Amino acid sequence: MIPYYSLKQITESFEPEITQTATDIIRSGWYLQGKANDTFEKAFAAYCGTDYCVGTGNGMDAITLILMGYQSLGLMSEEDEVIVPANTCIATIIGILRARMKPVLCEPILETCNIDPAKIEALITPRTKVILPVHLYGQCADMEPITTIARKHGLKVVEDCAQAHGAIYRGKRAGNLGDAAAFSFYPSKNLGALGDGGGVTTNDGSLAGRVRALGNYGSSAKYVHDYKGINSRLDELQAGILSVKLTRLDEDNEKRRKVAERYRKGITNPQIRVLPCAERESNVYHIFPVFTPERDRLQAYLTAKGIQTLIHYPIPPHQQKALSEYADLSLPVTEKIHREELSLPMSPLLTTEEIEQIIDAVNRFV
Repeated sequence: MIPYYSLKQITESFEPEITQTATDIIRSGWYLQGKANDTFEKAFAAYCGTDYCVGTGNGMDAITLILMGYQSLGLMSEEDEVIVPANTCIATIIGILRARMKPVLCEPILETCNIDPAKIEALITPRTKVILPVHLYGQCADMEPITTIARKHGLKVVEDCAQAHGAIYRGKRAGNLGDAAAFSFYPSKNLGALGDGGGVTTNDGSLAGRVRALGNYGSSAKYVHDYKGINSRLDELQAGILSVKLTRLDEDNEKRRKVAERYRKGITNPQIRVLPCAERESNVYHIFPVFTPERDRLQAYLTAKGIQTLIHYPIPPHQQKALSEYADLSLPVTEKIHREELSLPMSPLLTTEEIEQIIDAVNRFV
């Protein structure tokens, strides 16, 4: 079986550095908010081109803490609205709800699967405070028109970069394309830890300080609690591992691009739709999606051929039981994407033989 993504292989490719780093941190006796966190936060902020990075417990918490931070600074309130793509991972929407704000679902562009800037302004109300684009599958959303709309209406732009570590849009990294950004370092991400982890990047020192305090029980100093916070901190082990992996992120992203280029050139089956090639650096191919009305049959066929695939995601958020308040919405573009999407194996460690085997199988599907 060709795996969709082998965490074991990825981890082994970073040895012995990962084991040595973990050993050093274990022996240090300091496991939270120490030198490893400080080192990673500074390195990742520099990588993204931002002034600040604050580690969090996971990517969903990063979204929540940004919104809580803005509320704490008096810039928005509970029940204010956040415009978000309707076809995102549900974690994005739950992150907004946990901050007691209202997600407003916006249809994506079918050709890119990212939020449609042309549909944003019609959703803006007096309660709107944030546009939250998601760089889905690793492809940067079209940020220029989004930020233009935001500035026109006095809104904040908060990026969901959970799938776009290292992507570049018009010379700037994802994470530095708006007012703040949320990252996930879940193990399967392009920059993944060996457990949960997340981070916030921003150039706003007041927001960064508030996010850090809110993620530590609202504490500005030990046992001094100025805000009603939560517990969401990046631990030292994960921070150390992320520092090791960050050194190879650009190299691994380039390998992903080469896999994607071969897929795009090689897949010629007329039943299969492949997303068009955007600006090369703007996509880091966390996921390589293909689309077909015969998605479930294609997945079963590829499984029988020894090729593991995943679906991102089988049920759109507004049709999930957890979000039943959105069940009456009609979102045909979103629904089509979720009905037809299938993710092919994507890894910087895929071999030429594996890539060709996958392409051949997809092209033989009838």
